[in-house]
Amino acid sequence: MELPEMESMASAIGVSVAVLRFLLCFVATIPVSFFHRFVPGGPTARHLYAAATGALLSYLSFGFSSNLHFVVPMLLGYASMVLCRKYCGVITFFMAFGYLIGCHVYYMSGDAWKEGGIDATGALMVITLKVISCVINYNDGMLKDEDLREAQRKNRLLKLPSLLEYFGYCLCCGSHFAGPVYEMKDYLEWTERKGIWQRSAKGLSPSPYLATFRALLQAAFCMGLYLYLVPHFPLSRFTEPLYQEYGFGKRLFYHYMSGFTARWKYYFVWSISEASIIISGLGFSGWTDSKQPKPRWDRAKNVDILGVELAKSSVQLPLVWNIQVSTWLRHYVYERLIQKGKKAGFFQLLATQTVSAVWHGLYPGYIIFFVQSATMISGSRVLYRWQQATQTVPLKKLFELMNFAYTLLVLNYSSVGFMVLSLHETIAAFGSVYYIGTILPIVLILSGKIIKPARPARSKPHKDQ
Repeated sequence: MELPEMESMASAIGVSVAVLRFLLCFVATIPVSFFHRFVPGGPTARHLYAAATGALLSYLSFGFSSNLHFVVPMLLGYASMVLCRKYCGVITFFMAFGYLIGCHVYYMSGDAWKEGGIDATGALMVITLKVISCVINYNDGMLKDEDLREAQRKNRLLKLPSLLEYFGYCLCCGSHFAGPVYEMKDYLEWTERKGIWQRSAKGLSPSPYLATFRALLQAAFCMGLYLYLVPHFPLSRFTEPLYQEYGFGKRLFYHYMSGFTARWKYYFVWSISEASIIISGLGFSGWTDSKQPKPRWDRAKNVDILGVELAKSSVQLPLVWNIQVSTWLRHYVYERLIQKGKKAGFFQLLATQTVSAVWHGLYPGYIIFFVQSATMISGSRVLYRWQQATQTVPLKKLFELMNFAYTLLVLNYSSVGFMVLSLHETIAAFGSVYYIGTILPIVLILSGKIIKPARPARSKPHKDQ
């Protein structure tokens, strides 16, 4: 397509040429992933197809330099596995993150995204996580069973993947554009048609088409709602005189609607990536236990929209928002900071959220958002403990409602920093509602230190708390 045609099309839908080029390549991951199912020649040909199509889509979307940026952490990770298996996980973690931070600073990617632009750092973020998880799993392959957690035993790699397998995993059919992040072991079994991807004795094979259609339908709805809402709730409003004329309630409502509006953009992106992973077959995660087994596609799922918008507790948010990255953070940061025989505390939570902030970029808005998310979750846990200690049903319902309202308020208050990024704009937006979303979690945490109700006996622990 000629540049004038690209410009007219971009102008018609209200985006830049760079964003349009990215969107076309991003949507193209769906047919590219579909044809992966029919590549002849066995696993080697499928690895080659995965790597080549991923590199080609990157080139068409971001230019040649993008592939050079992707190759740097990929080669650093592979070299560390070859040369120093004992310490390859730690080496790669810091080197890959160091390179990503350097790219964030050099390209100021947050400013580009905020102004409606695009660059390759978003895809580099996904590749960084994939490289680190692969290398750490290879490192775990040296350890004894008794020293490993369940997730480590499941995902560890006993032998070094070939360079072709490794490149196919990192770039697979453009899945690095927006995720989801998945494990090398799953990628290898899917490519080789082993494990759950092996046809059963009855020839049972999951059909991806209905699930793909649902994901595409969801993507269309999300984009439609986002395009409808965004003109009514622009981020620029926070610095306009009109916003200063709003009363406290209306300002708080605008915080909520700004966060609500922005989330539909992410829902759209993740729905497209979900469709791509499902139609390739990689998103398959097993069969249900019902009389007529149905395929599950949990590996492709990156968000539960209703779970986010109607979350009863802040603790539930990492389980329903950016699910695969949250899983990565839990397995490769949070759990590995817990000393054997000890329980996790606020330090592990804060360190994990700090890593997540740095992964996004070194903008003050990111740092503030993720640090506040740690206090938000801790405050929510206090409300949950009080709820569990309450004996009367009406009071339990009241605490549940309070936790829901608290999550809704603090999440959307905090998310303004994630969107505006700059320190000045973040502080101004927070100050306009008297820092209510900063003060409230701290008050709850301190109150939880003073008011310590007796823990009631429970038959089963609540995993989401």
